[in-house]
This record gives sequence, C-alpha cells and structure tokens, in this order.
Amino acid sequence: MKKETNDERMGTAPLGGLMLSLAVPAVAAQLINVLYNIVDRIYIGHIQGDGDVALTGVGVTFPIITLISAFSAFAGMGGAPLASIALGKRDHEQAEKILGNSAGMLVLFSIVLTIGFSVFKTPVLYAFGASETTIRYAESYIGIYLIGTIFVQFAIGLNTFISGQGQARIAMLSVLIGAVINICLDPVFIFLLNMGVRGAALATVISQAISAAWVVRFLTSKKSVIKLSIKNMRLKPQVVKQIAGLGISPFIMQSTESLVSITLNSGLQTYGGDLYVGTMSIMTSIMQMIVIPIQGIAQGVQPIISYNYGAGNRKRVKGAFTRLIVVGFVGTFVLAGIAVLFPQIYAEIFTNNEKLVELTCQVMPIYFFGITIFGIQSACQSTFLALGQAKVSLFIALLRKVILLIPLAVILPRFMGVMGIYRAEPIADIISVFTTSVLFVITMKKVLRNMDRSVMMEEDKEKEV
Repeated sequence: MKKETNDERMGTAPLGGLMLSLAVPAVAAQLINVLYNIVDRIYIGHIQGDGDVALTGVGVTFPIITLISAFSAFAGMGGAPLASIALGKRDHEQAEKILGNSAGMLVLFSIVLTIGFSVFKTPVLYAFGASETTIRYAESYIGIYLIGTIFVQFAIGLNTFISGQGQARIAMLSVLIGAVINICLDPVFIFLLNMGVRGAALATVISQAISAAWVVRFLTSKKSVIKLSIKNMRLKPQVVKQIAGLGISPFIMQSTESLVSITLNSGLQTYGGDLYVGTMSIMTSIMQMIVIPIQGIAQGVQPIISYNYGAGNRKRVKGAFTRLIVVGFVGTFVLAGIAVLFPQIYAEIFTNNEKLVELTCQVMPIYFFGITIFGIQSACQSTFLALGQAKVSLFIALLRKVILLIPLAVILPRFMGVMGIYRAEPIADIISVFTTSVLFVITMKKVLRNMDRSVMMEEDKEKEV
C-alpha cells in the first residue's frame, strides 16, 4: 500500500487533528521569530546607563525591518498558497515553478533593499522619528542589520513553502535554530564584547543566515515535496504576475506597518518627545507577542484551505476557516485583554525606567482595546489569501492601516493632543473588523457556491464518460 505523503494528508486526515498538528508548530515558529526583535530590545533596554535611549533608537529602525520582511511576504506568502493549490490539483511542476520564481524575486528584492537603505539610511531614520539623541543608535543597528537582508528574505520568504506542503515542524525548526543562536549570541556581543546595539544586530544577522541555510537545504533535499532549483529561479512573467497578484495583500499588510510606525513615531516625537516614542517601541513588541500567535495559527491552517480548495473539497474548506475564525477571536481577546487589564506585566519586561513604565501603563489599555477582536480580521484575511481572493484581500489590507489608522493618527492629535495618536488604533481596529466580517460573509457564499458548481460539472463529465 502506498504511503500517504504530507501534502495528501491535508485532503484526508481528520480536520481537527490536522489543524492542530500544523498550527502548533506554526504558532511556535511565529513566536520564536518574534524573539529576533524582542530579545534584542530586552537586552538593549537594560544596557547600563543609556538603555532607554538605545531602545528608542532601535525602535526607530522598526519601519525598515518591517519593510524588508514585507518584501519576503510579497514573494513567500504570494507564492506559497498558489503552490499549495497546485499540489491539490496534483500539478507538481507548476508548484516548483512558483517556488523557483518566488526565490528569484527574493534575490532581486535583497539587492535593491540592501543598496537603497544603506545609501539613504540617515535621512530615512530621521524621517522615521529619530532625534539627535537617538540617531547614532539607530544607524549603528540598521547599518549591520542590512548586511543580512538576503538571509532575512530567504529565511522568512522560503519558509512558507515548507509549511505550505504540510511540513510545519520543519518550518518551525528553521526558525527555532536561528532564534536559539540569536538568544545565545546577544548577551555575548552586547555585554561581554561591549558592542552594544551593533552586537544585537550582528547576532541577528548570524542567526538569520543559519536559518536561511537550513531552509534552502531542506527545499533542495529529497524530503521536500516540491524542490528549489536554479532553473526555476529564472523569472517568468506569467508566474510572477500570479505571485504578485496574491502577494500584494500581505506585502501591504506588512509594509504599511512601516508607514504606520513612521506616522506614529513622528507624531509622538512632535506632540510628546523621546519618552512617548519609547512607549511605542515597547507596545510594538507587545503587539507582536499578541498578534503573531494568531498569525501562526492562520499560517498553519492556510495550506489546508488552499489544498482542499484546489481539490474541490467544500466541506473541509468550510470546516477549516470556521475553526480558524473562532480560535483567532478567542486568542486575541485573551492576549490583548491581559495587556488592557495588566499593562505593567508587559512594560517592565522591556525597561526599568520608571517614567517610561508609568507612561506605557497609562496608554497601553487605550492602544490595545481594539486588538481584543482583531483575531476575526486576521482569520478572514488569511482565508482570502488561501483561496486566492486577491482583490478582497488587498482591500482589507489597505482598510485598517492606510484608509483608517494613518489618517486618524494625523487628524486626532490636532484635537486631542498626543493621546489622539494612541486612540487612533482602537477606532481603526473596530471599524475594520466589522467591515471585514461583512465582506467575508458575502464573499464566502460566492466561493462555496462556485465550488459546488465545479463539483457538479465534474460529476456530470464522469457520468457522460
């Protein structure tokens, strides 16, 4: 009897157990991935003497780091669902072409981003909210981090193709290896070798390089269902167009984080000062701790939805996204609820500056209020991506941040002062969640109806034969 492969399990294994087996490693991978930035910030925040200023300086670099990750999502999250759908249709050749073209795009992005940000990093950092006090820390950190752009692109972008073929544990290990190395190297470089923020950046580059090597090694091995090859890395316009059509949504979701950070940091610097910018550095890290587990669950479930959509299995598609929405809502409600009710627990992790802790505790309940229901939007967004619904996914990506949050963060402080910047987040979150929910119900009715028609047509063809 032929042994069932990992990708075939997505169409036959019991849905609850399958979702758990893929989601748990994916959540672990996402949480571990967050450690790259959070661990750096925890160590940096406790540098003797100037830890709070250094933390603020590194926080200013977040938009650049986010933008680099956004390009990896453009190719990775744009290509991986398409590859999973192709696997559901038993078209391995097309799946490998998508993988190869995604890798080729990542190489191109790495070259452009490394050169561009290296040349213009100083004016960019000032535009992102750096001050004369914090600029030297921001420049030191990002100057070294940029050297590892290619490693970030491969480690994040290509790892989605591992989880996309049902190998969630391997995908988790690729992140875990790098994170453990990063955690071990941080105190050595920062404190023992007295390299400060430069040491934190160097530790991150080395760990990402090892993660990238692990990912490439697996995707070129016999264990991978689809294999990465140089011949498929030559960009094909038709394949790139498909990847870009779906990848633009996660790209906007992540790249607009950069734009949001610029807007918030600049506003906080104008209306408040370095201490207020410092609160955003802390809350950005906490936001990752809350949202990333939910995104990990979605990433684990996404291949199941894509594979069964390609295979025409309506029941499993509906069952998967229904469970995903419930888990997403409960997850953010609990995790964000803790931040709203007990902000000091989080704030003291990142700094021992009493004034910064006090201010962070004051604004955190306001800032995180809307995140309590954000899991619904995250689940809907991931489902749209899994089904290849590029247009709807793109609109949702633009809605929360570009259409709502950024304008609100510019307008509200003119009437409410610096607190208007913090209040912009919950207002944008609540409006976007309700809008997304309505669109999801309407769109999914059409998708499921079309799947029923496709199945009926296939059955009619079989009867004629």
